[in-house]
Amino acid sequence: MSEDGRAYWARNAWVRGAIRENVRITAAADGTISAVDTDTPCAAGDVVLGGVVYPGAVNAHSHAFHRLLRGRTHADGGSFWTWRELMYKEADALEPDRYEAIATAVYGEMVAAGWTSVAEFHYVHHRTDGSPYGHPHAFEQALARAATTAGIRLTLLDTCYLAGGFGQPLSPGQRRFGDGTVRAWLDRHRSLGASLSDEFDDRFVSVGAAVHSVRAVPVEALEILAGELDPRLPLHIHLSEQPAENDACREATGRTPTELLHDVGLLRPTLSAVHATHLTPNDVGLLGEAGGTVVMCPTTEADLGDGIGPARALRDAGVRIALGTDQHAVIDPFLEARGLEYGERLASGQRGRFSPQELLAAMGSGGSASVGRPVGLIEPGQPCDFIEVDPGSARTSGSELGQIVMTGTAADVMSVVIGAERVARRGVHETLGDIGAFFESARGRR
Repeated sequence: MSEDGRAYWARNAWVRGAIRENVRITAAADGTISAVDTDTPCAAGDVVLGGVVYPGAVNAHSHAFHRLLRGRTHADGGSFWTWRELMYKEADALEPDRYEAIATAVYGEMVAAGWTSVAEFHYVHHRTDGSPYGHPHAFEQALARAATTAGIRLTLLDTCYLAGGFGQPLSPGQRRFGDGTVRAWLDRHRSLGASLSDEFDDRFVSVGAAVHSVRAVPVEALEILAGELDPRLPLHIHLSEQPAENDACREATGRTPTELLHDVGLLRPTLSAVHATHLTPNDVGLLGEAGGTVVMCPTTEADLGDGIGPARALRDAGVRIALGTDQHAVIDPFLEARGLEYGERLASGQRGRFSPQELLAAMGSGGSASVGRPVGLIEPGQPCDFIEVDPGSARTSGSELGQIVMTGTAADVMSVVIGAERVARRGVHETLGDIGAFFESARGRR
C-alpha cells in the first residue's frame, strides 16, 4: 500500500490518448491515483522514471495451467482438437497446492512482462473423478493466493462446464470441470464470493463468471443463467473459436453460437466473448448491438491455427476489443497488441487497420469491463498501475514514443507499478525473483 502523497515523475507518459511530457502521477494511500499533472517539474522526493510510462496492461483471458504446454506441442503438427487432448492430461495432474505454485509463476511472469490485471477463466474445480475436495473452493483459493503473492489484480471467472458437447456427457478428462447441474454450479458460484472476501482484498481479488462455451452448457442451462446471474457481473464465454463449434451449434439448435446467446438473453454489455474468430456478419451486428467486449488472443489463435477474427469489423460495430494470453504460448502485451494489427494486415492486405492509439487502448482500458474494475488508464481515481518502457533499447531506439507498441516487447519493460508499489524491474519480480527458475521448481511439483 502506498503512503499518501507518494508521487512518480516521468519525462514522458501516455495520458489522455497521447504522449505528454513532464508528468507527475500522485498516489493516494489506497493505491489509487489522486492526481495527474502534465508539464510540471519534478519535486523533491518524487520517484523519477527515465523510461516512457504507459498504463498497466490488462490480460482479459488466461488459463494459468496451460503454461505447462509451452514448447511441448509442436513436434507432430495436429490441430486445436489434438492440442486439447494434451491439455486434458495436464489438467488431470493438477492438485490445488501444485496449481498454486504454477499459477504464482505464471502470474509473476505476467507482472514482469507488464500485465497488471488478469481475468482467469477457471474451470478445474474438483477431484479427477468429479467429487469435491473437502474445501469446495480449494482450487479457487489456490489461484487467489497465487495472484496475491505475484501482486497482480485477479478477476476469478468461475466457469460453468456441464457437457462434453451438444447432447454429450462429460468425458473422463472433463469430469473434474463439472458440477453436475446448473443449479449446483450456481450454488457453488454464489458461495465463492463470500469465501474469497473473507481472506482477500477485493481491490485485488474479485469474482466473475464464465460459461465455457455453448457446446459445454446446454440451452436450458443457458436460459437459467441468463435469468439468475447478476447482469452487472463480468461474464465470459469462448465463442466461435473453431468452425466445428459453429457447425455443431447450427445442427443442434439451428443457430450460430452468437445467435443462441442473443436468444437466451446472455448478450449484454458485461459479456466478454473470447476469440470470436469465425463469425457471420449477423453475429458481428448482434455483438455490436449488445455493446460488450471481444477478447482477442492473437498469439494463441496463431499458435493453435484457429484463424484470424474480424477485429476491425467488430470494433466498427461498437464492440470493445481487449487482449488476452489464453494458453500462454507467449506472455507479452506488446506481441498481443501487434498480433491484433498484423492479423488484420494479413487478412486485408492493408496496413494501419488499428492505430497505435487503438492498440494501446486494447492493451489497457479495453479490458476494463472484462475484469470488472476501472483499470488501464492513467487518470485520477484509477488504480495506480503502470509500466515503464525503455525507449532506447535495440528494439525501440528511434521509435516515436507513441508507436513503441509496434516495436517494443516485454524485454523492454523497465519497471512495473501496481497499487503504487513497484513489483518488478527489468524482468525480475521483486518478490519471486527470476521467474524461469521459479517456474521450473513449480512445474516439477507433484
